[in-house]
Amino acid sequence: MAQIDDLPPLRDIVHDHGLAAKKSLGQNFLFDLNLTARIARASGPLEDVTVVEVGPGPGGLTRALLAGGARRVIAIERDQRCLPILAQISERYPNRLTVIEGDALEVDAAAMVDGPARIVANLPYNVATPLLTGWLTDERWPPWWQSLTLMFQREVAERIVATPEEQKDYGRLGVLCGWRTEAHILFDVPPSAFVPPPKVTSSVVHLMPREKPADTRTATLAAVTQAAFGQRRKMLRQSLKSLDLSGTNTDVTAMIEQAGLLPTARAEEIPVEGFVRLANIYDDLRRKG
Repeated sequence: MAQIDDLPPLRDIVHDHGLAAKKSLGQNFLFDLNLTARIARASGPLEDVTVVEVGPGPGGLTRALLAGGARRVIAIERDQRCLPILAQISERYPNRLTVIEGDALEVDAAAMVDGPARIVANLPYNVATPLLTGWLTDERWPPWWQSLTLMFQREVAERIVATPEEQKDYGRLGVLCGWRTEAHILFDVPPSAFVPPPKVTSSVVHLMPREKPADTRTATLAAVTQAAFGQRRKMLRQSLKSLDLSGTNTDVTAMIEQAGLLPTARAEEIPVEGFVRLANIYDDLRRKG
């Protein structure tokens, strides 16, 4: 594939700056222009859209997003070694790239966005799940982002899209993603595409927010799923005993039955709507108690 712009090839830039990926930062650099362009396209038409990118590193995906027409890219990078390279990209695309030095877990990206926005990123492996969880548990809904197009380790991607039919992979993350989004794995990326190559295959996942997810409190849903999947091999009547029902004049079995579920069922057998019912009943019992 031809160069997407007149900047030097990524490999040359990384070599010139003596930049090596740091395992402690979960870095694996993606140099393949075909793949970075494919990820950028997977998020949809980019014109008139602000894209938030986490962990741009030397800017391979950043360049693909800008060359693909993104109105603006906000790149959040905590590795100071990458900042001079990103500054070079900013000069090539004046007034379209904003680089924020910091930890994405602490940066309020929503406050920096004006107009339609998407999140597109080859996420650092060590913060990928916490970042996704944070975006999905925001009390503001619909969210500030139109979609998420993100790269994860394949096993994490499978947990994101899992349902009770894929019981091995279905867990708290699948419940959360299924509750608030429609998630799909788009394609896989082999280890050989990265420098250094990771030990596992990666996958690009696209998540679209549901306009009106079932009404429940995120904190309560998190508590119920944590209890249920914390002892996933046990029946609900046992795993949910860790929930505080004191003063409610009911017990775990009665709560489960009130939600229309079998006390002998296990967490991996319960669909998203079942967990939502459990969370709402648990909230209601505590309020009345």
